[in-house]
Amino acid sequence: MSLAHEFTYERPKTVDEVLLLKRQFGSKAFILAGGTDLIVNIKEGMLTPDLLIDIKEVAELKKLSLNGEMLFIGASISFDELIDRSEVQSYFPMLHDACKTVASHGVRTRATVIGNICSAVPSLDSAPALLCHDAIVHCASFDAKRDIPIREWFLAPRKTALQDIEIVTGISIPKVPESAGIYVKLGRYGGEDLAQAGWGIMLSRDLQYRIAHCALGPVPKRAAKIEALLDGNELSDSLIAEAIKLIPEEISPITDIRSSKEYRTHVSGVMLKRGLYAARDRLHGKKVDAAKLLGGIA
Repeated sequence: MSLAHEFTYERPKTVDEVLLLKRQFGSKAFILAGGTDLIVNIKEGMLTPDLLIDIKEVAELKKLSLNGEMLFIGASISFDELIDRSEVQSYFPMLHDACKTVASHGVRTRATVIGNICSAVPSLDSAPALLCHDAIVHCASFDAKRDIPIREWFLAPRKTALQDIEIVTGISIPKVPESAGIYVKLGRYGGEDLAQAGWGIMLSRDLQYRIAHCALGPVPKRAAKIEALLDGNELSDSLIAEAIKLIPEEISPITDIRSSKEYRTHVSGVMLKRGLYAARDRLHGKKVDAAKLLGGIA
């Protein structure tokens, strides 16, 4: 399918050039990094840009670094680049799990984490890990910069806190000391599929829990009531059973082509239980394959 909509294409070399174009064109200028969502939306007529700003030659947006306790991911960094970094697997295992579940290998070589959060679809796989790590989204316009906590980023389906004249330059993700996490995703089949439900679960040695979900409401979010119940307590079947009872208070799933809301609610209990025990196993040094965690129910 050809692109039926005409637009201008620019390939700037610096962030300042990008921001100047954004100031000039505002909401009619779209950032092209991986383009895996953007090009499809243009082809289908969902977006009609006046300008595409290709940022792949902007060196400042290609930064990927771990400095002390903080991982920084630039706007041009793909999912595959994160998967290949040993420090991501070591210190951010939940994010590493999530990256491996995104679409297909071919898509992951181009698709970016920043593009994922800017799409703001309810099922985006990177969100639970970013929420559990209290990530910070770095935004810039030609005249100013601002940092937005990830908890304040998602406003509604496909809507974020980003302003029309801004771009996202990167995201900072703090380590959580003495912790382990896992991302549990349920799709309809193995391989490329959007999540029917996704749960990110983190446990620290001092028995603090961070839990977030996606594909179970209009925006991804933390499960504050479940966290409060679990905090300070060793895991047991009875405690987890109490946590599962809180799931209907934490999520607001819909029925769509991928699943019914009733099934999403039911299976979330199974995912939460298996994910909590898997996070504990990882904390104790055991190897856990997140992709195999839901065998028998997918």
